[in-house]
Amino acid sequence: MPRKARISRAQVLDATLAIAEERGLGAVSMRSVARRLGVTPMALYHYVRDKQDLLDGLVERLLAELPLPAPDLPWDVRLHAMAFSLRQAAVRHPDAFLMLLQRPAITAGARLVRDAVYAPLRQAGVSEELIPRVERLLSTFTIGFAASEAAGRFAMHDPSVLDADFEWGLTRLLAAFTVPSQSSESRSSGKRQRAAVKRP
Repeated sequence: MPRKARISRAQVLDATLAIAEERGLGAVSMRSVARRLGVTPMALYHYVRDKQDLLDGLVERLLAELPLPAPDLPWDVRLHAMAFSLRQAAVRHPDAFLMLLQRPAITAGARLVRDAVYAPLRQAGVSEELIPRVERLLSTFTIGFAASEAAGRFAMHDPSVLDADFEWGLTRLLAAFTVPSQSSESRSSGKRQRAAVKRP
């Protein structure tokens, strides 16, 4: 019999991710998550309302793996670091990662990561009205590339080629929407720090 126990939202989302990875997204339900945690389904309602909340929480759980760069780093270094972290998350969770292409970031935890993308775009000179649009384009490029890479679509290519492709695409997307107001010294510093970002 399921026992009463103290659980946390983090445990609920960890269990959801584990079930999705082991048995597929179709196996995620209030009952399956409760069973994995050893509680009754009612115990989950303090944290999630239904399966849709679980799936939204799964997006939050995946995004929570992204380390947020220090705010004093150059804006482009921060965006590149987060993009490469997404690629690493896709490698760790290739099946569950597809949720990032299917559901928006609507939980408070997921929005924190989205806001961490907004801030450097704002610093780069993107207007407030364009920031959400640019974020959507950057996210779609990054998540789509990462999902394709993790699923094996690019398996015939050398990893160095994929790194170059990704860097080329991301840099050109950023250049298309940002204001070229940085000094040459700042841009050079950004290039050196981006080079330090390791591949997945």
